Amino acid sequence: MSLVDSVRLVLAPPHPAGRPFLAGAAVAFVAGLLFAHWVAWLAAIFLLFSLYFFRDPERIPPARPGVLVAPADGKVVSVAPSVPPPELGLGPAPRWRVGIFLSVLDVHVNRVPADGTVTRIAYRHGTFVNASLDKASDDNERNALAIRLPDGREIAVVQIAGLIARRILCYVREGDAVHAGARFGIIRFGSRTDLYLPEGVRPLVAEGQTMIGGETVIADLGA
Repeated sequence: MSLVDSVRLVLAPPHPAGRPFLAGAAVAFVAGLLFAHWVAWLAAIFLLFSLYFFRDPERIPPARPGVLVAPADGKVVSVAPSVPPPELGLGPAPRWRVGIFLSVLDVHVNRVPADGTVTRIAYRHGTFVNASLDKASDDNERNALAIRLPDGREIAVVQIAGLIARRILCYVREGDAVHAGARFGIIRFGSRTDLYLPEGVRPLVAEGQTMIGGETVIADLGA
C-alpha cells in the first residue's frame, strides 16, 4: 500500500454508525473546555479514536467474474472445513470456512462477498470470548446471512461479536439483491467475520494473510 493510499484510508469519512459516538465526544469536548480541561483531553482522544475506528473507505471489487471477495478487513485466523450455522438451514455437510479477525485498528465495515440474493438472516445470542479463537464461531453472539449466488449455490457470511464487541449491525434484509463489495453491516468494537464457501470450492488464502474487505479474492467459484 502506497503512502497516499494509507493517508486516504486513515482520513476516510466515518460510517453512519459512528455518528452517535462522534457527536457525544464533540459535546464532551466543548463541555470540557468550559468546565474541566482534563475532560476535554479525554473527549478529544475518544473523538480521534472514533474517527479512526468508524472510517469507511471506498473499495473496488475485482473485475474478474466468478470470485468471492473478503467480507471484512483483518487477519485470517482460520481456514478449515466446518458446518455452517444450523440456523441458516444449509445442511450438515462441512464446507471450507475462512475466519477473519478484526482488531480495533481494522476497518469494521462488512462487505458482500459476491453478487446474489439474501435468502436467510438469523441472529443468535451467545458469549463474548476472544474473536480470534475458533470457538468464537460457535459460542459467540452472531448474525448469520445465507446468500444464493446466480448459479444457485449458496454461501454464508457470519458477523461475530468479539471480546469487547457488543453491537452487530446488519443493513440488508431477506430477499434483497446484493452485489460484491457492497456494504451490508458493521460490528463494534473488535470482532470476527466468517465466510463459508460453496461445497466443493477451496479457499485461495491461508492463515496469517491480511484481508482487504471487498477487494481481496478468497476463492474462485470456477476452480
